[in-house]
Amino acid sequence: MGKMTDIYDIMTGKMAKGEPFAVATVVRTVAATAAKAGAKALILPDGSISEGWIGGGCARAAVLKAAHDALGDGRARLVSVQPPDGLAAQGVSAGIEQSGIRFASNLCPSEGTMDIFVEPMLPKPEVILCGASPVAVAVADLARQFGFSTTVCAPAADQKNFAESDRRIEGYALPVEHSGARFVVVSTQGRGDEQALQAALSIEADYVAFVGSRKKAAALKAKLSARGVDPARLARLKAPAGLDLGGITPEEIALSIVAEIIAVRRKGRASI
Repeated sequence: MGKMTDIYDIMTGKMAKGEPFAVATVVRTVAATAAKAGAKALILPDGSISEGWIGGGCARAAVLKAAHDALGDGRARLVSVQPPDGLAAQGVSAGIEQSGIRFASNLCPSEGTMDIFVEPMLPKPEVILCGASPVAVAVADLARQFGFSTTVCAPAADQKNFAESDRRIEGYALPVEHSGARFVVVSTQGRGDEQALQAALSIEADYVAFVGSRKKAAALKAKLSARGVDPARLARLKAPAGLDLGGITPEEIALSIVAEIIAVRRKGRASI
């Protein structure tokens, strides 16, 4: 019982720190197997098992592969490790994924069957707001409602515009490293546009957008290009930000931006 409690404590700690990991849980066994239903293991992104145990080499490779894939795309998986005869009886082979189940072969003498549920535990996707315009404030409020963490990057005097945020940074010194998906919205409204936009384009992000007209964005991109900003990064900039919903108010524009972020996140669309 103590061991299981330790795993849950470690999981809670990693989630609080925003560290990604996967949890493998044995949900069913048939015949003789080393691990029994309920056994758990905590798997790190480097493929190592940090805590717990789900059996020996018979299941290990298939589970670690499933954990790697789950951490890559954020989808849980069910792995069924069966002896070759069992796979043949179902008309499937090792490596096949069917009806949400990934099949693997158990070549161990025990010839047992194990079904293991592999679930990725990823940090919340992050929306970074550069600037403290009414649109930025509205995006922060709406993004939190959809499960995003928010980081506000703005001068100290403007931080008061945001009632809530998960993280606050004075100025535009954006964090370089992040283990989850992140989406950057620059809405400086003429106050530090170049500085904020250059900072936004200097980090790795799934989405970088500028709240402003195409004409203004083009002028800023020209200035940044002259400063030596990588053309490939400039090409990633979405401007104006958001889906074309015809929004006018800050709340309507924020809705179009958060909708676009969700589309990029869920559909893997680099550009809309």
